[in-house]
Amino acid sequence: MTQPTQHQKVLIVDFGSQVTQLIARRLREASVYCEIHPFQKAEGALAAMNPAAIILSGGPESVHEEGSPRAPQGVFEAGVPVLGICYGEMTMCEQLGGKVEGGHTREFGRAEITVQKTSPLLADLAPVGENEEVWMSHGDKIVAIPQGFDVVASSEGSPYAVIADESRRFYGVQFHPEVMHTPRGHQMLKNFTHGIAGLKGDWTMAAYRDEKIAQIREQVGDAKVICGLSGGVDSSVAAVLIHEAIGDQLTCVFVDTGLLRKDEAKQVTTLFREHYNIPLIHVDASKEFLGELAGISDPETKRKTIGRLFIEVFDRESAKIEGAEFLAQGTLYPDVIESVSSSSGKAHVIKSHHNVGGLPDFLKLKLVEPLRELFKDEVRAVGAELGLPEGIVHRQPFPGPGLGIRIIGEVTQERLDLLRRADAIVRAELTAAGLDRQIWQCPVVLLADVRSVGVQGDGRTYGHPVVLRPVTSEDAMTADWARIPDDVLSRISNRITNEVDGVNRVVLDVTSKPPGTIEWE
Repeated sequence: MTQPTQHQKVLIVDFGSQVTQLIARRLREASVYCEIHPFQKAEGALAAMNPAAIILSGGPESVHEEGSPRAPQGVFEAGVPVLGICYGEMTMCEQLGGKVEGGHTREFGRAEITVQKTSPLLADLAPVGENEEVWMSHGDKIVAIPQGFDVVASSEGSPYAVIADESRRFYGVQFHPEVMHTPRGHQMLKNFTHGIAGLKGDWTMAAYRDEKIAQIREQVGDAKVICGLSGGVDSSVAAVLIHEAIGDQLTCVFVDTGLLRKDEAKQVTTLFREHYNIPLIHVDASKEFLGELAGISDPETKRKTIGRLFIEVFDRESAKIEGAEFLAQGTLYPDVIESVSSSSGKAHVIKSHHNVGGLPDFLKLKLVEPLRELFKDEVRAVGAELGLPEGIVHRQPFPGPGLGIRIIGEVTQERLDLLRRADAIVRAELTAAGLDRQIWQCPVVLLADVRSVGVQGDGRTYGHPVVLRPVTSEDAMTADWARIPDDVLSRISNRITNEVDGVNRVVLDVTSKPPGTIEWE
């Protein structure tokens, strides 16, 4: 991953915690550039980054068990501040001469720590003798701390809830300051980065835009770049950023699969051809995709079919662009983390419809990934810096296979048209209610292989249900279902059942799932 050389950096060593990315989110919110690297690769990352501070994340392992993960010894010899969080505190203790044991009372959930001693880590928080609310999640217990450390705070189950070696600027906390359930955890992290490590907080999207334009020019030179444009925020921001850097050396290829939402193809071509004057090849391959999908109901087979055909069409059209040496992708930092950190292969399965792991060998193009260091909200901020329309910057995410995986069963033109109308109504009503920013995504799913009997007026209806899954998310990595006001749901339901022939029931799904996951498949 390309290092932003002009910024002070924090290395986050990942021991497998489910919330490690939240550490990075909190630091980025405080304008601090940071990168997450798995503990197995932390030694190389330490040398490459030359960080101004290091954070050791939590994790599911037990430090006292043989073969459990450890931080590279260089972490404690780098001469920079180190903060251990949960497992990170425990491995710090073990590696520096302390002791951790299992079999003690576990602490999970809300807890109160009592401040025993002043420390810059807890500046502007509870004073000595007072309590601070935190979120615990551990089953092991530190029973002895290394020489040079003092107890800063304790809890009922953790005598060493906060420890510090102020001379070496080593700190450990047994709770998770990165989660929202530690109300002032963001202040603790900022105390560490800004107060203890002395970071200025120089990571801004305005600076990122200028730096990335210079990097793109240096990387590409006089060569031509192809960008696979979908019209989503990631590819749109990537395209406009690259166009600012190299102008007409960029050509966008927009493959219309026929699986897009209502009027999307027209919106994309109008915006990029007429507003930005970016060279754009628009390929209407809808008949090809529908033909290939005929008779296929299995969701994973649909994904793979759509992905394979997309690459084939894209490759065919890209071959017509003479002198192209680079391919631009809207890869984001969560994609990078998943690809690097997943040893189980699960991320590959979950994201089987995305080209996260790289390009097929036959494309023979070098990658330009200008958004590779960014989280989703940072991409939106760059889009705003570039002047993209509000509707693009804050549009709902849309999976690569499009409506093809939002139809349960075979994909047909009739079913696509029906789902498009229902989806357009949902998006229009959410926009009219001012919920676009609160609701990150609201997939509309057609249960095409299911029919239900209903009554409208004096007659019976026999139609398909559609299912709404409104989702909230900060970073596109964790999600919860969104609470839509009853009056908005009522308007959505009435409009769909009245205006979309073939649909006679609207179902609200309130299952908490990762973004984009459809359980009925």
